[in-house]
Formats: sequence, C-alpha cells, structure tokens
Amino acid sequence: MRVHKLFRSVVLLILSVMFLSGFTVVGKGYELYRNAVGEMSLEEKVASVQKKEGYTTLEDLPDVYKNAVISVEDHRFYSHFGIDPIAIGRAVLHDIQAGRYVEGGSTITQQLAKNLYFSNEKKMTRKIAEVFMAFELEEKYSKNEILELYVNSIYFGDGYYTAGDASRGYFDKEPEMMDEYECTLLAGIPNAPSRYAPTKNQELAERRQYQVLKRMEACGYFSKEEAETVASQMVAFQ
Repeated sequence: MRVHKLFRSVVLLILSVMFLSGFTVVGKGYELYRNAVGEMSLEEKVASVQKKEGYTTLEDLPDVYKNAVISVEDHRFYSHFGIDPIAIGRAVLHDIQAGRYVEGGSTITQQLAKNLYFSNEKKMTRKIAEVFMAFELEEKYSKNEILELYVNSIYFGDGYYTAGDASRGYFDKEPEMMDEYECTLLAGIPNAPSRYAPTKNQELAERRQYQVLKRMEACGYFSKEEAETVASQMVAFQ
C-alpha cells in the first residue's frame, strides 16, 4: 500500500514539474513574441518586405508554382488557423522515434513568422513565440497575403530572396513566364538552398523536384500522367 502511495506521489510530482515547466516555456515564448513586435510592429515588418526590390505579387506567379509550394510546404494552408495540429502531432511522433529534433511541423504562416522575426535556433521558446506571431499574422492578413509574403521572404540560394528574383536569376524569365518544370523546380529549392539550387547540384535539385511532383499528385494538383510529363523533362535525374 505504501509503495502504491509513494509511486502515485512520484508520478504527481513529475506531472507537476512538467506542467510548471511547460507553463514557464509558454510564458517565455510569449515574452519573446511581445519583445519582437515591441521593437518593430508586424505592420512595419510586413511593409519592409513589400518594399523590397524584386517583390513579387501572387498575380505574377503561375498557379502551378503556388500549388507546388502549398503541396510541399503546407497542404492544409487554406484550412488551418496558423498552426496545423495534425502536422505538429506527426512531427512530435517522428522526433520521439528519432530521439532528436528532426521535424518541426511548421505551417507556411509559422515559417513566415520565423523569417520575419526569429532565428533558426531550435529552441522551444522560439517555437512558442513563432506560434503567437502566426496567430497575429492570421488575424491581420488574408491567406493570399500571407502566401505572398512567404514567397518574398524565403531564401532560394545564389542571393535570391524573392520568387521573382529567383526566376529571373535561374531561368532568365519573368516569374509569370515560368513553365511547369521551372515552377516545380523552384518550389523545392528553399527546403535546402545550399543543396537544391540548380547551380549547386542539378541532380539533387531534380531529386527534390521529384518529391514536389509526388506531393502535387498526392494533393490532387497533378494527375499521375501530368506529374510524369513534367518528370520526363528532367535531365540530371534520368
């Protein structure tokens, strides 16, 4: 009987510590978020992105490119509220299985929040701050505005920080003129620009592009035949 009481007491103590620790982390994350917007408001930060040379509007980007980005980065983008509980749960499971941080489960909105204000440091307080910022983004901006800001605040390699600049730099084309091959290639680069930029390694770029095509097929943006047609244009991957 004493053993059972002792065991229960230990369990309650562990749960209490976990709860208090979690509460502390959330508090620190919220403080980090508040300090960030205190230094520069979200409206000011967004305006600074929109003033960038080479800023590209969604209207200047092909639907194929936009669909490719959503497929590979956040396929529930238009239905979630800034965070995706399903993706987070899957990421936690994968992290536990790997025994280390391997997947974050971040939405496009969260990634935008990070790119606007925070570093890539893998700390829980930063992730919490990112969530609060994502909620503010979703409250103040439409989904299309968030997507547009996102493709103008990610790194495409070779010094390109907007989709338009990357299109002109890699393909010598205005962004609206990109074909399906170019759209799907470009959508895969930001995952790891130092590896997937076509000027770095065309084969790796096309391997990543193939993943993008499979995601587009899985999400219903491409039929199997359409995905195979684009894949047939690959050179290094064949």
